[in-house]
Amino acid sequence: MVEATIEIRAYLPGDEEAVAGVWHRAGKLAYPYLPRWQELTLEKAREVFREIIAGNCRIWVITACGRVVGYLAMQDAYIDRLYVDPMEQRRGWGSRLIELAKRMHPKGLRLHTHQANHPARAFYERHGFRAVRFGVSPPPESAPDVEYAWRSEESG
Repeated sequence: MVEATIEIRAYLPGDEEAVAGVWHRAGKLAYPYLPRWQELTLEKAREVFREIIAGNCRIWVITACGRVVGYLAMQDAYIDRLYVDPMEQRRGWGSRLIELAKRMHPKGLRLHTHQANHPARAFYERHGFRAVRFGVSPPPESAPDVEYAWRSEESG
């Protein structure tokens, strides 16, 4: 892949279908232990994305050759969502999105993921995040989760 074809940019309303599709496909793969996720239809995912995620977060998309391959949704210094299309995982897209988040919030970041999501936990730990609290996610999931935090070395 040619480097010049990769772009990270602000989410546009026309990205909704592609971004919701990435979220739906990645969630189906990542959460086999969450029955509600496995039952989630693409149509419902689009609705939730539009009303909850796009309505409450600043979103950036990463594209390769003009196609959305992942996205980052944030509320201030909180990473609300970071998903990469399953066919594009392990190609550095998520790392690029984490680096963007770190540049935007150099003093620190927080996020939650499920305790059973071992690939995500390993990913965040590779990027310097540390588990700071274990708990349970809010309904409808109500699954064991873990809060992660990252602080730059410069911020103390």
